[in-house]
Amino acid sequence: MFTRRQFVFGAVAAATAGSAGLRFAGAADAPATADLDALTSAGAKLTQAGGAVTKLELRDCSKLAEADYARLGRLTGLKGLTLGRCTGLTEKTLPLLAGLTALEELSFEGSQISDEGMKHFAAFISLKSASFFHPSFGMKGYNGSGFANLKALTKLQKLTVAGSPFNDDGMAAIGQITQLQSFRTWHTYQTPAGTASLAKLPNLKDLRFGQRLRRYDGKPNTLTLDDAALDDLAKISTLELLYLDEANLTHGGLVKLKALTKLKELTLERIIVPAADIEKLKADLPKVKITVKPIEPADLDKLEKGLKA
Repeated sequence: MFTRRQFVFGAVAAATAGSAGLRFAGAADAPATADLDALTSAGAKLTQAGGAVTKLELRDCSKLAEADYARLGRLTGLKGLTLGRCTGLTEKTLPLLAGLTALEELSFEGSQISDEGMKHFAAFISLKSASFFHPSFGMKGYNGSGFANLKALTKLQKLTVAGSPFNDDGMAAIGQITQLQSFRTWHTYQTPAGTASLAKLPNLKDLRFGQRLRRYDGKPNTLTLDDAALDDLAKISTLELLYLDEANLTHGGLVKLKALTKLKELTLERIIVPAADIEKLKADLPKVKITVKPIEPADLDKLEKGLKA
């Protein structure tokens, strides 16, 4: 399921059959047209610039065949790629996209790529921003350690990992991607122990940090975000923007953020916290813009249930 958390690549225009103005770099017109026809028939929306396809958005990739991923890989001018419900994107089909060396932004939802298969992302040498929603959900043995392969992408600045069995091994891998400036994560199997890995990112300025994914397999449901967890977040000294989501917090926990001397903005969404505590916090952090997003009654009931151990 795609949400507002996904990247929006701007206005998109559906390409029509026989679009003579759309070209692949270095490809003959006939196969280019055939590929475009196949992809648009599958529901892809395309954006072109300078006679080349530069962005592609396909919200439902569930029916794509291996040949379709090969077609995507021939769009060598792509700079932005959004794929939803892409369970067919695996370590077998991901290498078919290796020709997308100009790709700067990608957003994948539902991919089924193993930790070993993550090595194929090394092909995307121009990548600046990557989002993974529900990656490898249900895959046996997956833990997110394969994200360490992204450290080779020297231009990568923004990364999102959400809705996944990604755990503390995955967080340790994130700690190796030292070029990251922005990281967003929520609804994973990470525990408080994994949070410490974020302090290893010397360039991290922007962090969106949400609650763990509730488990139903009998294993502990330790909260990722609570007053105690703020001890580790307060050690990320480079932070300028901090967004916290889904937690029960108090002034005693939030005041720890005084240690973040570079912090400019703090946003609290779906956070249960007394109004009086927020007023105290504003006095403690006079130079920080603090935004508290109200919790809808229906969301409050759901949140309280989700925060139970």
